[in-house]
Amino acid sequence: MWDAGDAYERYVGRWSRPVAVEFLRWLDVPPGRTWLDVGCGTGALTETVLAHAQPASITGVDPSPGFLDLARQRVEGATFEVGNAMDLGERQVDVVVSGLVLTFVPDVPRAVAEFARVGSYVGAYLWDYTSGMQMMRLFWDAAKDVDPAAASQDEGLRFGDVSDPDPLRTCWTGAGLRDVEVTGIVVPTVFRDFADFWEPFEGGAGAAPAYAATLPVEQRDAIRDLLRSRLPQAGPIELTARAWAVRGSR
Repeated sequence: MWDAGDAYERYVGRWSRPVAVEFLRWLDVPPGRTWLDVGCGTGALTETVLAHAQPASITGVDPSPGFLDLARQRVEGATFEVGNAMDLGERQVDVVVSGLVLTFVPDVPRAVAEFARVGSYVGAYLWDYTSGMQMMRLFWDAAKDVDPAAASQDEGLRFGDVSDPDPLRTCWTGAGLRDVEVTGIVVPTVFRDFADFWEPFEGGAGAAPAYAATLPVEQRDAIRDLLRSRLPQAGPIELTARAWAVRGSR
């Protein structure tokens, strides 16, 4: 599920980049700081830090060798290492950031405590899986209409206890971070046509594509056809994606 970097990039990596730009603008970290990107994936946030934040250095860590391989190909000027959000070793940096990761970490409070231990300033963002990430919301609503068992995989139900503003604020204050703030970031997600919207769901990388890969062809096709009936029949498909962002200092 987490080894196919190209598939993940087509699915959601392309949309995480504009969120990352707005997230860094909101963080407003001065130049010349050392950064750690936890769960860097294919390098979207790392690349954006290099382009917009003038870091002294940045290291990206991720448990997926496949994602790291793609990050190394795409992003120059950063160091990439295999790493675990819940055990960041002896590192000490000025800024720890994490994009679209915490919902997939087994012990979120432990991970945020690690962020606060190694960094002086800590920020993260997660999709609003409940309602604001329209691409995913449309998929899960259609999936549940075709396969009621899909409710157990719906990211809005699975991750709401982490990815909504109040839980994020609680995680940051619980880790001893001060001046904690949460904000929403909304970006456009425009698909050329229905194929551009649907094909990433068949790539297997990410929670929704991984669920789709478990289905018989008939059910997967039924979800596809139901989605097609609910979206514009011609021209671009113009949706939006909202992420919740949180920041705090040690």
